Amino acid sequence: MRKQPVAKTRRRLFVKRDIERLREQLARFQPFLSRRKHRLSLDEFDAAAERLLGRIFGETSELLETYAYAKLGEAAGLVNMPEEAQESGAHDVDRESLHQRKQVLESAIAELEGLKSGSASVGGPLAGALVADYMSTDVRSVHKDASLKEAGRLLSKWKVGSLLVDDHRRYIGIITDTDLSRKGVGRGLDPNKTSVEACMSKPVLSIEDSEPLVAAIALMKAKGVRHLATTEDATIIGVLSVSDVLRAYSELAGLDEERAEEE
Repeated sequence: MRKQPVAKTRRRLFVKRDIERLREQLARFQPFLSRRKHRLSLDEFDAAAERLLGRIFGETSELLETYAYAKLGEAAGLVNMPEEAQESGAHDVDRESLHQRKQVLESAIAELEGLKSGSASVGGPLAGALVADYMSTDVRSVHKDASLKEAGRLLSKWKVGSLLVDDHRRYIGIITDTDLSRKGVGRGLDPNKTSVEACMSKPVLSIEDSEPLVAAIALMKAKGVRHLATTEDATIIGVLSVSDVLRAYSELAGLDEERAEEE
């Protein structure tokens, strides 16, 4: 019986060890999701998780970048959100950010499991994935003269994290939950009297739908944004967000199938 090469055996041992470390980290995360007391602060947990991901996958890995975006989240708890938005069940962005962190850690474990079994794809789980495969084709927009209150209502109504801003002729910017909170409420501006144009981000950053998903992640990181307009022949046809990227990780790593089987 031939002996397995030592290098291959060691690699598998390292992968097994890394899987165990990630699972331990994921277990430490559960109290945050269940809102129980934890001996670590969320910032301390994030720092430990990022160090672990960096050691395992490298400091420039897609998973580490995506975790960094997941922990930032969109702005939580918009003050002065209109009553109708509150009644319609405005999404809890803090909790969404927690679930996004969990998704990244689960994806990291799934990628290592694939490596251990020899089924991992070359270039990682996103290899071959295109922007068109995961972007949203619903183009939601708001006029530049609309109030921040109206923008908040629309974000809640459509359950999205961003709106393109138009002037009735073309898209001139984008406004996100973060813009409403940091540029609007954070500066003490009156949401009833302040226009979307005053707080929107511009210009509209975009990427062609035929581009690789990893190119979109790199662009988001380089520009410090979480949403990109997606185009086809330079015409805006949708939006790609960090949430879409996390969904891609979950699907391509087989996590959605595992959850369906558990249910």
